Amino acid sequence: MKLTTNIGMLLLAVWLILTGLIPLLQFSFTGLGTVMAILAIASGILIVVGR
Repeated sequence: MKLTTNIGMLLLAVWLILTGLIPLLQFSFTGLGTVMAILAIASGILIVVGR
């Protein structure tokens, strides 16, 4: 299995995994929405830029 070297795609993968696990594990803390939003914005920008 080969991992991608594209940082944007790796961040997107992390975001998708966390988005799925958070409701399943009932994980919550103050600022979770902000952290997830920043992760989504960062991955989107890096994908558009091509990194």
